[in-house]
Amino acid sequence: MGAMRRIETLYLAGPDLWFPDAETHDLKKRALVEAAGFRALTPFDNAATEMEASEVMARELYAETAQRLRQADALIANLTPWRGPGADPATAYACGYFAALGKPVFAYLNISDELSADYRDRVERMVGAAPDAAGVLRDDDGCEVEDFALPENIMLWAEARRFFVIVSPDPLMELAGLELSLEAVRLYAG
Repeated sequence: MGAMRRIETLYLAGPDLWFPDAETHDLKKRALVEAAGFRALTPFDNAATEMEASEVMARELYAETAQRLRQADALIANLTPWRGPGADPATAYACGYFAALGKPVFAYLNISDELSADYRDRVERMVGAAPDAAGVLRDDDGCEVEDFALPENIMLWAEARRFFVIVSPDPLMELAGLELSLEAVRLYAG
């Protein structure tokens, strides 16, 4: 029998901070985390003293976020495509931060249809790409498009202990991926 891994606190990363009605969405996510027996840390926990958007505020928020990332025992990352075919950059950063700390990452990606399940297909549709003479898919700048038949970049996909892809009519607000990730955390910690 494997050793139990102590997981009490989860950091919830994702572009959710920028969603319409983001605070209500955050409360729903926190309730699910608490019902699963964990404590949630989110970007909404940041209490910047600088109130005017500036470099000072940005650095303060960065420092507070880094502190919360270090406090958490595991990460659940919402890798739903954000403002393009890939994940929110801050969420990708959080995944790398956790990987560097040796802490587990669990992830989900919400999409509106099955055709969006493959990263390559999203790039082709959203950014524009076509095969070159050798059959390699390249974007409009001639750069090769990563094509491993995965839902997200290989580094984000491979780091996740579990990676769920959810098809939903409302990808921004869908919580099934979070619920599946919470179950995976419970199994991992058990």
